[in-house]
Amino acid sequence: MLGICRGRRKFLAASLTVLCIPAITWLYLFAGSLEDGKPVSLSPPESQPHSPRYAAAGQRERESLEVRVREVEEENRALRRQLSLAQGRGPAHRHGNHSKTYSVEEGTGDSENLRAGIVAGNSSECGQQPVVEKCETIHVAIVCAGYNASRDVVTLVKSVLFHRRNPLHFHLVADSIAEQILATLFQTWMVPAVRVDFYNADELKSEVSWIPNKHYSGIYGLMKLVLTKTLPANLERVIVLDTDITFATDIAELWAVFHKFKGQQVLGLVENQSDWYLGNLWKNHRPWPALGRGYNTGVILLLLDKLRKMKWEQMWRLTAERELMGMLSTSLADQDIFNAVIKQNPFLVYPLPCFWNVQLSDHTRSEQCYRDVSDLKVIHWNSPKKLRVKNKHVEFFRNLYLTFLEYDGNLLRRELFGCPSEADVNSENLQKQLSELDEDDLCYEFRRERFTVHRTHLYFLHYEYEPASDNTDVTLVAQLSMDRLQMLEAICKHWEGPISLALYLSDAEAQQFLRYAQGSEVLMSRHNVAYHIVYKEGQFYPVNLLRNVAMKHVGTPYMFLSDIDFLPMYGLYEYLRKSIIQLDLANTKKAMIVPAFETLRYRLSFPKSKAELLSMLDMGTLFTFRYHVWTKGHAPTNFAKWRTATTPYRVEWEADFEPYVVVRRDCPEYDRRFVGFGWNKVAHIMELDAQEYEFIVLPNAYMIHMPHAPSFDITKFRSNKQYRICLKTLKEEFQQDMSRRYGFAALKYLTAENNS
Repeated sequence: MLGICRGRRKFLAASLTVLCIPAITWLYLFAGSLEDGKPVSLSPPESQPHSPRYAAAGQRERESLEVRVREVEEENRALRRQLSLAQGRGPAHRHGNHSKTYSVEEGTGDSENLRAGIVAGNSSECGQQPVVEKCETIHVAIVCAGYNASRDVVTLVKSVLFHRRNPLHFHLVADSIAEQILATLFQTWMVPAVRVDFYNADELKSEVSWIPNKHYSGIYGLMKLVLTKTLPANLERVIVLDTDITFATDIAELWAVFHKFKGQQVLGLVENQSDWYLGNLWKNHRPWPALGRGYNTGVILLLLDKLRKMKWEQMWRLTAERELMGMLSTSLADQDIFNAVIKQNPFLVYPLPCFWNVQLSDHTRSEQCYRDVSDLKVIHWNSPKKLRVKNKHVEFFRNLYLTFLEYDGNLLRRELFGCPSEADVNSENLQKQLSELDEDDLCYEFRRERFTVHRTHLYFLHYEYEPASDNTDVTLVAQLSMDRLQMLEAICKHWEGPISLALYLSDAEAQQFLRYAQGSEVLMSRHNVAYHIVYKEGQFYPVNLLRNVAMKHVGTPYMFLSDIDFLPMYGLYEYLRKSIIQLDLANTKKAMIVPAFETLRYRLSFPKSKAELLSMLDMGTLFTFRYHVWTKGHAPTNFAKWRTATTPYRVEWEADFEPYVVVRRDCPEYDRRFVGFGWNKVAHIMELDAQEYEFIVLPNAYMIHMPHAPSFDITKFRSNKQYRICLKTLKEEFQQDMSRRYGFAALKYLTAENNS
């Protein structure tokens, strides 16, 4: 649309000019032929009066008019050529085929809908389009460290992806935590035409650790200074962003600003919108030197090749050393040093319009840099208060931010039309596997789920835990969805050891969970609980995928494979660690069984000992798990023997056995073909048996299932005949796979199934 408007505007202007110029020309000539109000003839000189003065004046006038006529005619010819070119380009603009422009038609319905809402009117309908190659890759650098910053990066990336129409290459300077989180996220996100490279921030610490810094970002707040040295030598330009940035427009518009740099301009920056560098915020406030109000480094355009030629490393280091003799430390990290360099070398800066970095900091003057919020391009939440900052438009800014915070990231997996994506082995393998499925198969959706790649955000909240040095540590593993969130606090009260949880949530639900967790004293006091978000996609609950995600990121030698609706007995964590030593799990293949019980009461006085539990069993307050509906699932535990047992005892595998067990971390994964309800734990226990694990029941351990509303998946299982047929088909296929993997020994599973 913008391209169309520009073409039409030029066409109209040129047309009017061509039509009007002849008339204007002759009016001009007619006016010029008057002298003292009398007409001056343009006939040959011999027809003129013979006054010498008159003849001389006429000659000068004719020469002047002839020159002007030639100038006007030349302008006319130039405008005709321009009009001809504009008409020739018109169709290309209208259809989006011009290599140097964008066409709005390349966007998606999602983009247009949101742009029509919150970000409507970001630029005038007929505004200028960025001069960027259609498939030119835009490079973005971000410094990210820790768990919270990783969450912020996701929101920033969503806002960039939402508006973008170009391939993107993210250069992430990250610590080990952020790299693990973001590498997994991008790998599972599988966004076309997006490449991500990581640079080890911990290896860069020595480059800036000598600079004393008071900023809350710590040492990582100084690392933008070394990007010329860190990023690839062949990378010529890059947009550098803070993690607390939200885009309200296509980042290509900002990338196009590089074309406006002239001379020695190598830094594109927006003026600082607070009075910080003016030094008048409080008594004795002494900021680093800056040019006027100084510049904010939340958004930077870096011409890397020119900076390297200017010996940027030497430049900023010498400046920092000189200023630190008087300032002692930086207050705003890299921003102070950038400004000190610019103070000495103002020619380095290309001043960006303030809408490219609207700073919502304390004492901000951002309201003065725009007339209407629809003109804004980039919002920068650069106050420690973040969304609580004061600004008359803060509700608009907050809504824009929350929109991307809760936006379904799956919708951003769209292809870029006309721009070929780089070959991705994982994506190609996935497409190959999906193409081999029969879409006419009544169980197609079940089979397809096995290959669905779910976006995964590891360690959604801060996690901090060092396993015990005696190599007996054990992590409770479970999975849950939003409807089981109320169980978290109770489990944390019953289990003091580390926990690894996989949560199946939408983007919006993930933010609800975040608010819930941050508002819970119990959860916030526990740093040894790892929350891994697996984002919703598809129609089935991927129960075994969730278990595998939680298992994969266990940091202890052993795992207690549980479910979220079970409360372990008080002291189970320490009891399991002692049993691990007693049963020598480190050197033997054993699965320790924790007997499972259940109550039908929502309020239960939890038994504090085995004796108290047995008493409640006798009174009918408790039952062995699934006693009323699925006895076979736990019958092999032999509860009658457990009542009087004082030492661990061995039990044999039987069909449909699905106990809760403690195993080494290297045990097999759950089979992903089983989704929703049915056979998901049974298949895993069967594979443990096939790998010759011994099943050992612990005599003084127990866990209790708490009542809750039935899940959506069990309701589907009970009401949908095709669901049950497909589950039976998947069971048979799993057993056949077991036979191929484990040979003759696996035949007993087929026999047991037929006899059950």
